[in-house]
Amino acid sequence: MKTVLLIEDHAEMRRNIATILEMENYTVLTAPDGKTGLQLARTRKPDIVLCDVMMPEMDGYAVIQALRADPQTAGIPFIFLTAKGEKRDVRSGMNLGADDYLTKPVTATDLLAALDARMIRARTTGVREFKPDFSSSVPLESLGLTPREAEVLLWVAQGKSNADIAGILETTVHTVKKHLQNIFEKLGLETRNGATVRALEILSNTLPAPEKKS
Repeated sequence: MKTVLLIEDHAEMRRNIATILEMENYTVLTAPDGKTGLQLARTRKPDIVLCDVMMPEMDGYAVIQALRADPQTAGIPFIFLTAKGEKRDVRSGMNLGADDYLTKPVTATDLLAALDARMIRARTTGVREFKPDFSSSVPLESLGLTPREAEVLLWVAQGKSNADIAGILETTVHTVKKHLQNIFEKLGLETRNGATVRALEILSNTLPAPEKKS
């Protein structure tokens, strides 16, 4: 049974989401604020974290920064739950290493789909074996990528779809696909999973970055 940590300061919202998850056989840990949630994450090591952004004392951004800075919790999949849906907020959250971003009120279908996607990605890519730093795409330029290609690969490594990336980078899906074609060709790969693993290796410093050709 998978364990979800739900950090949400709105009591009714917290109860409703917890009920949905429990009906789907998740073990649910709940926290009414960021500080309590961070402590639970460190002591209980949940399989995934659902976290509100706007909370008193310690907001969601501070929570994910603390989790990503701790080797014991850096690999836990993290999804923001927030009423704020502007692109700049999405990008801020993803730049800190969030795996997804759901805008409240979220439907049960969307919530469960997001959880399933993160769980599958964690299993298929071995993401928990890595401790990636998603704060910058610059290290990925060492793969011979342009700054824009490196930025696209950064979001691919975080499990975002072409449409998601297009929205975050304020470009078109067609342009994202063209960047991906270039990335695959330069890396000698054919799949997103392969590119994700290669990016995670670089972002986790598990392999030395290749030298740039002069």
